[in-house]
Amino acid sequence: MRFAIFAALLGSAIPAPVFADEVSDYVTGEADELVSLYKHLHQNPELSGQEVETAARMAAELRDAGFDVTEGVGGTGVVGVIENGTGPVVMLRADMDGLPVTEETDLPYASTKTVTLENGSPAGVMHACGHDVHMTSWVGAARYLAANRDEWSGTLVMIAQPAEETGHGARAMLNDGLYERFPRPDHAVALHDSASMPAGTLGMASGYAMANVDSVDIIVKGSGGHGAYPHTTKDPIVLASRIVGALQTLVSRETDPQEAAVVTVGAFNAGTKHNIIPDTAHLQLTVRSYTDERREALLSGIQRVARGEAISAGIEEENWPEVTWDEIYTPALFNTEEQTSVLMSTFADRFGEDRVVALDPVMGGEDFARYHRADRDVESTLFWLGAVDRDVYEAAGGDGTGLPSLHSAKFAPDPLPTLTMGTEAMIGAALRLFAAD
Repeated sequence: MRFAIFAALLGSAIPAPVFADEVSDYVTGEADELVSLYKHLHQNPELSGQEVETAARMAAELRDAGFDVTEGVGGTGVVGVIENGTGPVVMLRADMDGLPVTEETDLPYASTKTVTLENGSPAGVMHACGHDVHMTSWVGAARYLAANRDEWSGTLVMIAQPAEETGHGARAMLNDGLYERFPRPDHAVALHDSASMPAGTLGMASGYAMANVDSVDIIVKGSGGHGAYPHTTKDPIVLASRIVGALQTLVSRETDPQEAAVVTVGAFNAGTKHNIIPDTAHLQLTVRSYTDERREALLSGIQRVARGEAISAGIEEENWPEVTWDEIYTPALFNTEEQTSVLMSTFADRFGEDRVVALDPVMGGEDFARYHRADRDVESTLFWLGAVDRDVYEAAGGDGTGLPSLHSAKFAPDPLPTLTMGTEAMIGAALRLFAAD
């Protein structure tokens, strides 16, 4: 539905912002420098938890702008603070990590960086999720807000977060005392670029916006042997196949059809040769939900299904499947309704209603969720920033599903309109929230 809305809006060129003011004038004047910073960041990505040079650059940007800066928070995290009189505490967040993806965009500023992964295999490194867009917009906002303190009153906290892609970064910063060592925010804001929306547009979902993300492993045990004599074995491949089929009922028959949930088996590994029945099979699942209650129901259901299928196959209790998941998971992202409504109106007033669209929640994950989850009094909003070249979007018929997605080796944001919109939106959001209390 949202793609049809954007297609209708783009029947003609996207109009200029409804009005110009000091903010839009600043962004226009800084555009070339912002694009230059973006290209530098794009060419120099670093993997999760290894954002040493990136963090140093973010810290330098904040110091140059006049922030009190602390490095090494939660690993490579950076926190900058400006106290500017009485008023609310507003926190703006950007994430810094890239992905182990070999870039295939053919851009003149494409990343050519390579690394050796922990398993010994080589990999390219790319900002395939657009964290370079996030950081550049964040830097642009930091520079403006620091230089124009007469326009707001309160405390501004800027955080550059590591390891979003692994789901560990926000948790690490919070565990390292983010809310104890620094001013605790009343308002938290982040943006995320979109690979399915045209540059120059914004999208927002109120309430649940992104999902709980759990990675589940199931080790299915059997008793292997010769493929010609299956009756002498307990075939874990057959059992694992039954489990895969039965898992689908957790969504189709145990979840309210109006409640979203996903159980996807992303990997099925077993065996070494045509005529050998192995002793084990390994299933890897991604499990998505919104509420804590549905998450618990899915995880316990996976255990129940795996055990039940093993019993039906005659597997003895000591060899029942082992079902495990990481206790450190990415919780569902909740955009608090009041703040999100305020920002939706703010963006519509600033950019025009034809540039700002209400979106449905998605099943992707974002650990920005943890900042509200750690303290429910923190109002929190993450909004979507269109990043697709307008001509490319129109050539696709306004259907963003046919374009290179986030995490694709071919994902290539259109820098100028994406960065200017992202920067102005971040500034506009901060100014509105400083004035809200």
